[in-house]
Amino acid sequence: MMTPEEVGEYAESLPQVKRKGTASQPAWYVHDRLVVRLQDLQTLVIRVPLSERESLLAAYPDSFGVPPRLEAHHKVEAYLDQAEPQAVRAAIDLAYDMQRR
Repeated sequence: MMTPEEVGEYAESLPQVKRKGTASQPAWYVHDRLVVRLQDLQTLVIRVPLSERESLLAAYPDSFGVPPRLEAHHKVEAYLDQAEPQAVRAAIDLAYDMQRR
């Protein structure tokens, strides 16, 4: 389990990542490109390459999901009340690597 505060601390530890968004829905960007956004207190939306998404879902089925509205996008939802912290950090790392290019 991770808290929204821990997510923010981890995201902001990555080079050039900046917090944007609102107090209730913060988001973290690198070069003005979304890395991760807090959807609600228990759900993150994380950018991940489509080529990596299925393996991430298979490795951590309780941590991530893809609702129908995100199927066509390079995104997953992470469920903070169930997610393993290392899984969330791994997904954020994938997003960061994809977005910083």
